[in-house]
Amino acid sequence: MKLFIVLVAGMPGAGKSIVSKAARDLGLPVYNMGDVIRMETSRLYGIITPETMRETSRRVRKLYGEDYVARKTIEQIKEKRGVIVVDGVRSLVEVEVFKKYAETVILAVHASPKTRFERIRKRNRPGDPDNWEDFVKRDLTELQFGLGNVIALADYMIVNEGSIEEAYRGAYNILKKLVEKNAKDNSDS
Repeated sequence: MKLFIVLVAGMPGAGKSIVSKAARDLGLPVYNMGDVIRMETSRLYGIITPETMRETSRRVRKLYGEDYVARKTIEQIKEKRGVIVVDGVRSLVEVEVFKKYAETVILAVHASPKTRFERIRKRNRPGDPDNWEDFVKRDLTELQFGLGNVIALADYMIVNEGSIEEAYRGAYNILKKLVEKNAKDNSDS
């Protein structure tokens, strides 16, 4: 069975973790690209704040290339087969790295800035902004990486303005369809 990668993209707080939960519930492995940045941030600064996360994101891409986080993620998945989910693709450069490695689709999750800000404040993850100004700075950083382009070119889109259950159902159904398609494609070859 060949590797098939579902790349999940979305602005912070859009609901990518809902897609990850649906994937896990389907038995799919999930890899989070943000974990690469969190680990680097912790190593470099010893503390994870919105500022250190932003600086680390910029720094590793400047020092090691725009594809650095994707390459580090591929190191984790290189032995995998079947459908896997990679949460947090940020640029078309990263998408291309994954496309060279395996068949891919992009699943984007979208929510309004107001909705995302409220979610981020509630989840209180290390490195998350706790005020509107930092939230906007983080959004602008993400957009500078090219995240808007990835979302615009997504193969599938979930608009996550409703309940968690609605978004979960949408994610689950899309992922299930992709798993079934992948199984069929592999049995035909």
